[in-house]
Amino acid sequence: MAAELLGGNAIGAVFGGLVKVIENVTKKALVFKTKLKQIQETLESNSPILNEIKQLDERLDRRNEQIEKIMEVIRNGETLVLECSKIRWYHCWRRPKYTDKLIELERSINQFFQTVMPAQIARGNREILVEVRSRKGPGSNGTIDGLNVSCAVPESLVNPVGLQVAMGELKMKLFKDGVSIVVLSAPPGCGKTTLARLLCHDKEVEEKFKDNIFYVTVSKNTNMEGIVRALFHHKGQKPPSDFRSDEDVVYRLEQFLNSMGPSPILLVLDDVWPESESFLEKFMFQIKDYKILVTSRSVFRRFGSTYELKPLKYEDSLTLFRSSAFLPHQSQDIPDNNVVSKIVKGCKGFPLALKVVGRSLRGEPEEIWKTRAMELSKVGSIFEYSDLRNSLQKSLDALDNKVILKECFIDLCSFPEDQRIPVNALVDMWMELYNLDEEAYAVAKLQELCNRNLVDLVVTGNVASGCYNQQFAMQHDLLRELAICQGDSESIERRKRLILEISANNVPAWWMEQKQPTISCRLLSISTDEKFSSSWCFIQAPEVEVLVLNVRSKNHTLPEFIKKMEKLKVLMVKNYGFFPTELNNFLLLGSATNLKRIRLEHVSIPPFAFTSVKLEILQKLTLYMCNISQAFSTSTILLSEALPNIMEINIEYSNDLIQLPVEICLLTKLKKLSIINCHKLVALPKEIGKLVNLEDLRLGSCIELLELPNTIGGLCNLSVLDISECLEIERLPEEIGELQNLRQLLMMGCSSNCELPQSIVNLEHLEEVVCDEEAAILWKPIMFVCENLRVKVQKEEVNLNWLYNHRL
Repeated sequence: MAAELLGGNAIGAVFGGLVKVIENVTKKALVFKTKLKQIQETLESNSPILNEIKQLDERLDRRNEQIEKIMEVIRNGETLVLECSKIRWYHCWRRPKYTDKLIELERSINQFFQTVMPAQIARGNREILVEVRSRKGPGSNGTIDGLNVSCAVPESLVNPVGLQVAMGELKMKLFKDGVSIVVLSAPPGCGKTTLARLLCHDKEVEEKFKDNIFYVTVSKNTNMEGIVRALFHHKGQKPPSDFRSDEDVVYRLEQFLNSMGPSPILLVLDDVWPESESFLEKFMFQIKDYKILVTSRSVFRRFGSTYELKPLKYEDSLTLFRSSAFLPHQSQDIPDNNVVSKIVKGCKGFPLALKVVGRSLRGEPEEIWKTRAMELSKVGSIFEYSDLRNSLQKSLDALDNKVILKECFIDLCSFPEDQRIPVNALVDMWMELYNLDEEAYAVAKLQELCNRNLVDLVVTGNVASGCYNQQFAMQHDLLRELAICQGDSESIERRKRLILEISANNVPAWWMEQKQPTISCRLLSISTDEKFSSSWCFIQAPEVEVLVLNVRSKNHTLPEFIKKMEKLKVLMVKNYGFFPTELNNFLLLGSATNLKRIRLEHVSIPPFAFTSVKLEILQKLTLYMCNISQAFSTSTILLSEALPNIMEINIEYSNDLIQLPVEICLLTKLKKLSIINCHKLVALPKEIGKLVNLEDLRLGSCIELLELPNTIGGLCNLSVLDISECLEIERLPEEIGELQNLRQLLMMGCSSNCELPQSIVNLEHLEEVVCDEEAAILWKPIMFVCENLRVKVQKEEVNLNWLYNHRL
């Protein structure tokens, strides 16, 4: 029984084998019986710890050298016990030798359980935290910090309106023998994605497919390799370091799916674009109980079973419309009820139209409702793509009296379809384009668009006041197309914003026809794919204030025409590929004399990048998932001279940041320093105390950071300090009591052993401490001294919904 208790995994089986041998030997032999019993009791009493390390190993799928060593010791111990069984009482000259060996075996086992195991469990917990954080903090493919790729099933609506019957019918088609692929087809905005998610969460579907449900949201420019890598990581398997060819990608996918057998498999491919037959063929294999559910505007009849989703019936349409047009307890009486009926019928049962139109009318006078009813009655069959868009256009036209809000909606199309848009990126864009004084004003614009159902706001974790790094915007592809169409009526040269998509090196014809075309847009967005060679054609763009480069290639060169962008204020480079992009031609940024904000995502920054060029106007620098290496190291220019007016630096998910560069601590105008989810950061330099103007210091989830330096007391203007989930910090320095302007201290998820120094009572202006329940106990006596202090207990919310919104 004891041996069974220890079995079930590799390490448990080895320990269990030793227990079983000891049990058998002690039944027959009298020699060494006491010592063998002691070893057996040690093993059995520590079986719960073995089970814990087993679960961690399964979760992390790692090989552990220390555990392998003890397993080898135990295997040798099993041989030793068998040899001891042959020793009789009259073998007195041999007994001391074997007694010493048993004592050494017992010592090794005790050492393992008392020192090695606790360390392994702590390490495992930290790695799990890294895994969860990387999935939260955009991105995660399961192993690369921050990379937001997942094949998990998104959450579905709790009570979706009018889809119950359709869900049952779709499930019957999927479960039918002989059917390997089902295409769920409907026009855009009809609820295909909602129905697919609802199906995946159905009890019968979950029981049949269990852990083998894979949900992949694809886009127009689908990267097959990225999908296969995500599938591997989703199951905790390491994908090939490199694929030899497209055929190799398909071959590895087939191998992966076969490894799941004989268990049933469900692969959902959401939002597959028309004319993607060749793409779908790559997923089709002769594997028993392997099912594919495709959602698409196209029916793809040649692939077999098709389920065409019908619009909502009138009663369900009315219910959905009312939920958007009226607040829960608001009177729903309109002077003319026929107006509501006309509007609902004008939306033709399309959920997206019902929600957007309904929200645009909330709180509006009766005259607006009547006007909208007349406009919708003139729209033809909303089954026609253009008519559906016209219906949504009417709601967008309601923003004509809110010019900036409408412009903000259109700006969302600057980012690739179906991708998360960081709220901080929108803040950077809108602050400069619309001369907003506070970041909160930009966030308020986004919130208003969200309230009108023109965009979805995704929050990936606990949100601290004034910090938006865990908030993202998502836009329905139909609404994105609507935004793009707003500028189509104008010529390319006169558009306020220009959205370009380049496949391979195929630039638009108008760009090729003119040697140096001139454009007058204020916002220029260029998206390139993994085949783009950075062979830029020249363009004159003197009015551009915001440049957005969406890239996928492993190497990307900044275009030379940036030199002529005299009004450029914001530069964003975001890599949507699987591997970091090597960013080249960094020096030309010195020509952008008005550049105020730089945001780089998932790129490798060249050494000395920020000390080889002067960015004298730059105020904000954001590096997300970047390899920064020696980017801040001194070269020809001191960092303080290269960035003389920098006020904010944000570094998130950096894999090679071990110690904060001393050079950053010499940027005396710095007001905000945010280093979040940098899991290898172990130390802050003592020079950090020189940042006398620093007001906001955030170090969240730097789980290896050992301590705060005692020079932190020099941060005389510090107002906010965030050390949430800095697991290794066990004591706050005595000098923290010198932070006389500290208003807020965030320490959720810190070590339960974290000690507060006596000087903490000197923080007279401290107003709020946000922590978990264990830490709150430490603060209770402090509250009697600091009467204005409020301790807020906040429970950790591990929300992975943002993962489900990443499109490959």
